[in-house]
Amino acid sequence: MEDLKLFTGNFCPYCIKVERFIKKNNIEDVEIVNINKDLEAQNYLIEKGGKRQIPCLFIDDEALYESNDIINYLQEKFL
Repeated sequence: MEDLKLFTGNFCPYCIKVERFIKKNNIEDVEIVNINKDLEAQNYLIEKGGKRQIPCLFIDDEALYESNDIINYLQEKFL
């Protein structure tokens, strides 16, 4: 199984969109990390992903950006 980690932030409408999708569909295999509350997570996002853009879903160590792309991936994987 892949390691799925979603990086989000405060007041980000695109992050909220992805988080609502996850909650609505009871997807429990995604760890959600708020980079505004976790400096180490923010540094990881920048170091591994190359930018501070959120939302960002790490699939193992590969970054996937854009809320619609993330939702499409989760839909294909879990629904």
